Amino acid sequence: MKKKIQIGALVLVTMLCTAFTIHKFYMAIYQINYVANKKRIEITARLFVDDLNFVLEKKYQKKTAIGLKNETVEDEVLMKKYLAEHVVFKINGTKKEFQFLSKEIENNVLVCYLKIADIVKINTLEIQNDAFIEQFSDQQNLIKSTIYGEKKKCIAYQQYRYRKTKIAHFILQILMAHALLF
Repeated sequence: MKKKIQIGALVLVTMLCTAFTIHKFYMAIYQINYVANKKRIEITARLFVDDLNFVLEKKYQKKTAIGLKNETVEDEVLMKKYLAEHVVFKINGTKKEFQFLSKEIENNVLVCYLKIADIVKINTLEIQNDAFIEQFSDQQNLIKSTIYGEKKKCIAYQQYRYRKTKIAHFILQILMAHALLF
């Protein structure tokens, strides 16, 4: 009888442990604000440090230490290169490069500050954001925008695909009527 109780308890503990295993959640947050009086777009990107280092290592075959004590200048160069390739902006139909201003660490999150200068007026804003999606199939990139005081948000994730490419791309078209946003 005692053996049956022990086996039953072991089975119960095993079931509970496997039923409640922690599933890693992959998300990055991008806040995009148009500051009309400064004629620029200000971007704040919040990225998990461990995810970023993993993606950089896979892409560039080099172990990186972004946000850690042993971070190198080369690590930061690779991070900037990666972001420039995977977070692309088109304003009024013209591709615009962002300027990397600075970064800081908040717990395990890297906060990057970027800007796009010399933007007199925005008629359309397209954002292609496939950062981390090639490594994490359940990655979600939350994009929040404030353009002319109008707040919108959307999520870019693996489901949004172009037929031409094997990785996900999401185009956010900001017009006065935001069709793809919630």
